[in-house]
Amino acid sequence: MRVVSEHELHEALAAVALAEPRVVASGNHAVPQLALSILDRARERYRLFMLAAQGPLPCREGVIYETPFVGPGMRDTPRLDYLPMRLSLVPRLFDTLRPPDILLLNTTPVRDGRVSMGVEVNILVAALERVRSRGGLVVAQLNPSMPYTLGDGEIDCELIDLAIEGPPELPSPVQGTSHAEAEQIAEQVAALVGDGATLQLGIGQVPDATLRALASRRRLAIWSEMISDGVMELERRGSLDAGRPIVSSFLFGSPELYEWVDRNPRLLMRRTETTNDASLIEGLAGMTSINTALQLDLTDQAGASHIAGRIYSGFGGQPDFVAGAIRSPGGHAVIAMSSWHARSESSTIVGRLNIPVTSFQHSAVVTEQGIAHIFGRSQRAQARLIIERAAHPDAREELYAQAAALGLGAPSAAPA
Repeated sequence: MRVVSEHELHEALAAVALAEPRVVASGNHAVPQLALSILDRARERYRLFMLAAQGPLPCREGVIYETPFVGPGMRDTPRLDYLPMRLSLVPRLFDTLRPPDILLLNTTPVRDGRVSMGVEVNILVAALERVRSRGGLVVAQLNPSMPYTLGDGEIDCELIDLAIEGPPELPSPVQGTSHAEAEQIAEQVAALVGDGATLQLGIGQVPDATLRALASRRRLAIWSEMISDGVMELERRGSLDAGRPIVSSFLFGSPELYEWVDRNPRLLMRRTETTNDASLIEGLAGMTSINTALQLDLTDQAGASHIAGRIYSGFGGQPDFVAGAIRSPGGHAVIAMSSWHARSESSTIVGRLNIPVTSFQHSAVVTEQGIAHIFGRSQRAQARLIIERAAHPDAREELYAQAAALGLGAPSAAPA
């Protein structure tokens, strides 16, 4: 690894002999802004591949965004080339149709001949391997604010071609205030989680509230695509099993969280192929996958990626974890969501989805109304349980009518 000036990095990026190179960069809240700005000045055209990019990103003619999970930095732009794909399959994508040419990382400064990818590991390890095998260019933006996390994101400096010293910044997401409905849903979800369970939680108010509701549990384990401050709080309350590492692929949260994960031997950051491997997930006893959705229909199809016909996010890891958790001994694949969308004054549970499906065949659907245990039920019993125990009361009459029209009406009494 050679530490260079901004001018030298500009020259190196400009010298890449490709008309339109594919550039993979750290995403989420670890965007290497300085390296990206130099890239944008150096290249007339390129493809930018990132996960959940927060922005701001270069947005002009000649720049094409690629991602299987859309963040606000890439949302609502005609420059987006959205890739409908489970995150566990992205490394295979790099091997086939979309090989990367340049990798821009946001890392720690050098420690003992290594740097760490810190808060963002996920697909970046696979990208590093592919770029190296293709003779591409690997660049690290050395960030003194990046916590040094242990695991797959630790990189020998010899695997990095060039490095630039970046500003000491690591954004924290804006924390939304919780609300009574999220707390109600969380209490329902927590009732499904016993001592010794393994948890995966998605992003949002309901997962955050669920972690708070689990403070009295003991010997819990975390095997999750991402973690945030709630996991740190569970650790401090003694809820986590000290004999099992906290496993994650990326994280974001408060500055306190970043300080807590720095060199923390309790946390192992793993590549996406490990955290999202359904065959590994199903081997974890009591694996409980807790995700949310924008809509759910009476056949138990959940939609979490599109709003009003446009892409909002993507599959993410939800289908990977649902497929694994449903097979886990004593496990649950839970969809936890509000039963009512206040802004549009409409039910989030519908007869049939009109947006693309993100996941299906869950073990339970949880709303502030209650829990619908649907695994193993007939399609008619499943529809009835969703209506009676998860749907908003104001929507039930219409949902019964839609169930009848779909051939799901007049079910026999469903088991509790």
